[in-house]
Amino acid sequence: MYENVVSASIVLYNNDVAELSKIIESIFKININLTLYLIDNSPKDDFRFLEKEGVFYIHNPSNPGFGAAHNIAIHKAMDLGSNYHFVINPDVYFEQDVVSPMIEFMKKDSLIGMMMPQILNLDGTIQNLPKLLPSPWSILLRKLKSPQQAYHKFIDQYELRSVPQSKIYNTPILSGCFTLLNINAIKEIGMYDDRFFMYFEDWDLSRRMHQKYKTIYFPEVSVYHGYESGANKSSRLFKIFINSAVSYFNKWGWFFDSERKTINKEALSQFK
Repeated sequence: MYENVVSASIVLYNNDVAELSKIIESIFKININLTLYLIDNSPKDDFRFLEKEGVFYIHNPSNPGFGAAHNIAIHKAMDLGSNYHFVINPDVYFEQDVVSPMIEFMKKDSLIGMMMPQILNLDGTIQNLPKLLPSPWSILLRKLKSPQQAYHKFIDQYELRSVPQSKIYNTPILSGCFTLLNINAIKEIGMYDDRFFMYFEDWDLSRRMHQKYKTIYFPEVSVYHGYESGANKSSRLFKIFINSAVSYFNKWGWFFDSERKTINKEALSQFK
């Protein structure tokens, strides 16, 4: 058991019950006293039956977005006195305890603001989610995947694919599908920017955190993520993706972003 208070949040929207039950089971089969917040953005409160001891259900049908919903839980976690908070997607699960090793690693260094474990596809292959800070060209090239020679050269560096898979390192972009937050750091740099309804809110938070704290990729433990890019399959989600991309680059700079170049150069220097 931890002397520190640990919490987690999952944002729901018309999810598959079996999938959701799997991640809740993963969380509560480990030997940690953890408080879980389920923030349900669905129109109906069909998941209220999941509320039990240690699980708080909050129905939020106004659906303010992914980051804004997690902010509700993070506020609750702060009121609870939480030291460490996990942001978890409903399509994630794990078979071994990933929570304890991540907390133990973060506890050793107060300058760690965020952490992400290794993320696996359901077939066990690795999702390349640690990244450099994006430019508009990064987003375009990643979507087009052509010309192929330029794409492969770009993606290898942008997604840090040449870095040894077992290496722990400080990367400027972490995925929001399974993230450990240092609450003290969050109090300093702020929570998710709720201008991002969905997409880019995790990249924005990573960038702000990386300015003052370490944002660590921690492949010593792993989780499974049933990743499926909705933006590639739904015109509505693609529009949200584009709007969020525009918001991100309006905030941080489009083509003239000297900080991006400096941060990416520093990140790459770890591997020389």
